[in-house]
Amino acid sequence: MFEIQPWRPFRELSNLRREMDKVWEDFFGGGELVSTEGTWIPSIDLSETKDNLIIKAEVPGMDAKDIDISIAGDMLTIKGEKQRKTEEKDENYHRVETRYGSFSRMIRLPVSIDAEKATATYEKGVLKLVLPKKEEVKPKQIEIKTA
Repeated sequence: MFEIQPWRPFRELSNLRREMDKVWEDFFGGGELVSTEGTWIPSIDLSETKDNLIIKAEVPGMDAKDIDISIAGDMLTIKGEKQRKTEEKDENYHRVETRYGSFSRMIRLPVSIDAEKATATYEKGVLKLVLPKKEEVKPKQIEIKTA
């Protein structure tokens, strides 16, 4: 048996607000994904050491020449296009899960970096970026003097 409950519009508005806040936080959240476009999105790991930001992006099946990396201010952009291989004429596919097409991934960097010293390597389908932090954002150790 169902119980009739009174309608509480303010509770529903509160729930809607929480859901919208989560959407905005996911979209603009601290140093995470800012925007994407294209047909697929490479997964990334963003980590930080004392001197560097390190980003690893999974872009399997691509050549390094087909990947473009740029930095403008605090935004890092990784984009490229993965070409579809020609299908065999005698094969009947039951399932195709491999992603093809263009991608663009923009990441807001959590600290200022020295773009001139940035390096990128590509091995076994993983793009690795090492982005040195600018000197002013590196932690400074302050010695406490006692009398």
